[in-house]
Amino acid sequence: MATTANRVENRPNAIDRLGRTVVYAGELLRHPVYTRFLHWMVGIFFFFALLSGFGIYLPWIFRFFTPLFGGGAMTRFLHPWFGLGFVFFFALQAVNWWQVMTWTAADSRWMKRIKEYVTETDSPEPADVGFFNAGQKVQFWEIVFGCVAYVITGVMMWFPTIFGRILVSLAYVVHDISALIMLFGIFFHIYLSTFGEPGTIQAMTRGTVSEPWGWTHHPAWYKAVTGRDPQEALQQARRAPRSAQEPPTL
Repeated sequence: MATTANRVENRPNAIDRLGRTVVYAGELLRHPVYTRFLHWMVGIFFFFALLSGFGIYLPWIFRFFTPLFGGGAMTRFLHPWFGLGFVFFFALQAVNWWQVMTWTAADSRWMKRIKEYVTETDSPEPADVGFFNAGQKVQFWEIVFGCVAYVITGVMMWFPTIFGRILVSLAYVVHDISALIMLFGIFFHIYLSTFGEPGTIQAMTRGTVSEPWGWTHHPAWYKAVTGRDPQEALQQARRAPRSAQEPPTL
């Protein structure tokens, strides 16, 4: 039976109607247009905030970033707005994914075998891994708490005369540490979605993934959306000719 940890209930909205997702034979719908729109808006505003932030706080190293935003004064003006844009769109994504990001017993079991996940990337995930695995959920919640830290410290830095020198100084430290932690997580996310787990980035470009990707990385989700046993699908695919396993090319 499908649970909220294994499936996302897709409720079409105005943004979904602006685009379309084509699912070919051998593919599964992973993310609708709305989810993909939010994902890329979060990414765009994150990197705008990151680059402008580097230009402001480390100008002796990253002074070449500020001309991209119209100079030092304009960069300082735009940076907090980039940050608010990032928080706003991530908040919408958090609401969108709230149910599937709840922690379960399966996630605790996944964390105990994280070493195997890192060293055995070609092996199928455990049968109870749903829409997101525990590593993805950890990053999600890290960004949630990071956004809270950004808003609190950002407001203090934006209006320093209200909060005083000591609090503002602490806000700078917390703000920068939160940014570095999130930056590491984002780079790891980019690696996994491209080289680490080939075929993953397609979920956020076209909105679909191949069936082999589904039963390999998210078996419980695959079973929930297809009704098929992932192990049986895997064995059947191994017995089938290779040409029958390859999804159509665009």
